[in-house]
Amino acid sequence: MCHQCHKTNKSDIVFCLKCKKKRYCSECIAKWYPERTKKDIENACPFCCSNCNCSACLQADITAKVNIKESDEETHLRRSLYVLLNILPLLREIQEEAKTELDAEACIRGVQLTEEDITKSLLDEDDRIYCDNCKTSIVNFHRNCPNPDCAYDICLNCCRELRFRSIMGERTSDQNALSDKTDSSGVWEREKSNEIFSQWKSKVDGSIPCPPKELGGCASAMLSLRRIYEPNWVNELIKAAEELTANSHLPKIDFSEACHLCLTAIGNSSQHRNVRQAAFRNDNQDNLLYCPNAIDLLDEEFIHFQWHWRRGEPVIVRNTHAMGTGLSWEPMVMWRAFRNARKKLDEESFSVKAIDCLDWCEVEINIKQFFKGYLEGRSHRSGWPEMLKLKDWPPTKYFEECLPRHGAEFVAMLPFSDYTNPSSGLLNLATKLPVGSAKPDLGPKTYIAYGSEEELGRGDSVTKLHCDISDAVNILTHTSKVKYTTKQRAQLEKLKKEHEEEKDLKVLFESGNDASECMDFPGGTISSVPNSSPESSARLEADFMLTEQPLDVAHSGAVWDIFRREDVTKLTQYLQKHWKEFHHTKNDPVNSVTHPIHDQTFYLNEKHKKQLKDEFNVEPWTFEQYLGEAVFIPAGCPHQVRNRQSCIKVAVDFVSPENVQECIHLTEEFRLLPKLHRSKQDILEVKKLTLYGASVAIEEARNLMKKLPGSREESDRAYL
Repeated sequence: MCHQCHKTNKSDIVFCLKCKKKRYCSECIAKWYPERTKKDIENACPFCCSNCNCSACLQADITAKVNIKESDEETHLRRSLYVLLNILPLLREIQEEAKTELDAEACIRGVQLTEEDITKSLLDEDDRIYCDNCKTSIVNFHRNCPNPDCAYDICLNCCRELRFRSIMGERTSDQNALSDKTDSSGVWEREKSNEIFSQWKSKVDGSIPCPPKELGGCASAMLSLRRIYEPNWVNELIKAAEELTANSHLPKIDFSEACHLCLTAIGNSSQHRNVRQAAFRNDNQDNLLYCPNAIDLLDEEFIHFQWHWRRGEPVIVRNTHAMGTGLSWEPMVMWRAFRNARKKLDEESFSVKAIDCLDWCEVEINIKQFFKGYLEGRSHRSGWPEMLKLKDWPPTKYFEECLPRHGAEFVAMLPFSDYTNPSSGLLNLATKLPVGSAKPDLGPKTYIAYGSEEELGRGDSVTKLHCDISDAVNILTHTSKVKYTTKQRAQLEKLKKEHEEEKDLKVLFESGNDASECMDFPGGTISSVPNSSPESSARLEADFMLTEQPLDVAHSGAVWDIFRREDVTKLTQYLQKHWKEFHHTKNDPVNSVTHPIHDQTFYLNEKHKKQLKDEFNVEPWTFEQYLGEAVFIPAGCPHQVRNRQSCIKVAVDFVSPENVQECIHLTEEFRLLPKLHRSKQDILEVKKLTLYGASVAIEEARNLMKKLPGSREESDRAYL
């Protein structure tokens, strides 16, 4: 019996000589293991190699293969001290904010106060508290309405701003918002909001009343100061961290200095692939990106990685698939695994929502049809390629449950696991929360989308310009070439030429778009696509049938543009100047801008990137991502991506100690966005992660110092 299909009537069966148990038929070998020969299977079958993708094995509960040795105790100690050195400034900021509010409370009560005098909030372990005004997470001290029917919470930043009579939360975003003059509804809403806020004022002594009912309060009580943690806990963390790191320091960062290791690698025939030219700026100290091979990541490479990471530079790691078992990421393999798992869970429909990149409307499509288009291509009736993209499929909550083997494979592929491992990374602050605490959703997440070798100009398969609140690593796990014939290319070029001068291409596709009318829905636009019928499905699948000799597309899967943090101000100014030149939902021109980056409505094509360079002398790192490559994106670096092929990317977010201050800066930016903005809520809670990260690092460092004689004296060094 074939282990893959479980059929017994197959005549051409390959018997594994290694385990002497499993058999695979020739048909299954050709279909599910095309990269392997019968001889390969005979010597060691997929089951022996731990990459069998039969239905049963895809659901097997396994743990990720350990690719690196567990950190020795000295390394573990260095990592713990490194965490403390990086996060100490933020710990002091958190404590200073609390002390300022405690002093304000002392003025209100007229007596000297300590943290013990402040009532502790009664919370469950998995409770999260958010400011009811600005939606930012509350880390410790806050004010709360004592009215049991109200319980309004407000953060310390809003307390401070209210005392200074600022319009809180939305004031900055409102001042910077751009909109078409014909759109007056937003202006009216802001004026109404400001009028209500003007009624909410602190008292002369600094006390703050509960806000009016229009703002979510009760206006019947004064807000009381509360704390979440034990008294003086943060101060104790600071003292312990200072004591442990008293003889340690971080080396200064010289941003004017280029990496000498990367410069040396350029002229070395065996190392030149470890760097990649990604920019051509005049200040050329960071034009090269560090690009190591995953199988060569020894201690020296870890130090090299940290040198670039502390400077806020992206890093590309090649050949990550060599660190896994070789499990297939073919879309139909993933589909089978998900389908079988969902049968066990429920009978939920197998249709999914995808984004049509032509008009940025949501379309509903059968998942199998989507994957068929991923492999073979789809087009609109006009002949224009149809670019669809799924985001976060399967949903993160189902990823490990429905795709356990792929989840384990992804973790095994993650380079620099001390940073990236989502459950045990020593330098990943997101792993330090206590058991039972509510954890942020940091992935892994899948990004599955079609692609086109050339930039189409309209309808490109892109991830628009945005800025993540945390660090991230993105691995390209699968690509598929959609092969265009000479005739198809000629037709596409004709369409592009006919309409390249038009400001709005919408008319071109209204008669040929598969989508029916678009309608508004909360959070975006959705269109109903009648592609579930056999006739519609057959037509769509036939659009790209190969009738002539196909032409190969490029080997890279995606093109990335990542902007430097120091260029964000100029990038924002450029978008504020040219925002009316961009299109978004329904392929209409953008009619308003709240925040040019956080709105996620812009994609800078080659024309705009050239214009940005000419007008503001800003150039991103631009590079191609190949199969098996992991792209590290530092928090605070705006970036955009365009697929050159159909791609499956898997990403996970992490919080490195080097970038906690950048995460705080982004949290403050998100805090000032309007209440209904897509990026508004503080889902990361970086201050909370920092406190628990410090607590864990202190405990580990103390325990390790007891074990390692002389470790305190030897810690007098730069921790890189």
